[in-house]
Amino acid sequence: MRTDPGGIAAVLARPGLIPELDTLLIHDQAGRLVARAWVNRRSEVDVHPRHRGRGLGTVLLDWAEARARRAGSDQIVQTVPDDDLDAVALLRSRGYEPMVTEWLLEFAMPAEPTVPEPPSGIVVRPFRRGDEHAVHQLIEDAFDEWQQRRKSYSEWARHTVERSAFAPAMSALAFNGTQLVGAAISLDLRETGEGYIEEVAVHRDHRNQGIARLLLRHSFRAFHRQGRRICTLATHSDTGALALYLRVGMTVRHSSTVYRKSLRTAPDGRLEA
Repeated sequence: MRTDPGGIAAVLARPGLIPELDTLLIHDQAGRLVARAWVNRRSEVDVHPRHRGRGLGTVLLDWAEARARRAGSDQIVQTVPDDDLDAVALLRSRGYEPMVTEWLLEFAMPAEPTVPEPPSGIVVRPFRRGDEHAVHQLIEDAFDEWQQRRKSYSEWARHTVERSAFAPAMSALAFNGTQLVGAAISLDLRETGEGYIEEVAVHRDHRNQGIARLLLRHSFRAFHRQGRRICTLATHSDTGALALYLRVGMTVRHSSTVYRKSLRTAPDGRLEA
């Protein structure tokens, strides 16, 4: 997954997250941050590579599970890279079960990407100020088919159009007349030197016409013209979109698995399966 300071700030502003209660930082003796965790409907634990193998992940996982129980959650969710075998083993030893697979895909652009002709009646243009609420509505309607809850406009905006990394010129919108029918919202992550497609959505009535591929290609080309030579995108197995991205020419850079653990207790005090 790709992020930047704005992305971290958006996570810490999740509805209901109380930083004083729902986050934990571990520093070394010199005051450097070496591990961190947060909990809010799901959770994230991360230990700096130079400090792994010292039990910090176990400490943070203990804290995260205890905090989730105190907050009234009946489950906890963690995402772990598939190549982090120690972290996978730790989660499995504690009763976590796989839920979904996530992939980070990349599109290499040594030359300027070509853009196909749009379907009849479809016009593509970059994002403009004033498009925010229509794009939010389109994306949340499209994501309702697999996401657990809708994001309010304010929460969605913190992750997208209000981030300093938001790249309106590289964010492509598709219209059929005046109706917004597709959107690819992009971030320019200068720390990595790569473009990143944060969200792609097409209106239900306009799918299977090549609009998603068209939007991606427009965004790829716009990033290339800004000097970016790689563009990335994250998806997971619940969306069913992996095949689309592979057909566009993207390749999998790495994969992660989302693990879930029940925190419910049976009458005898044991954790339920």
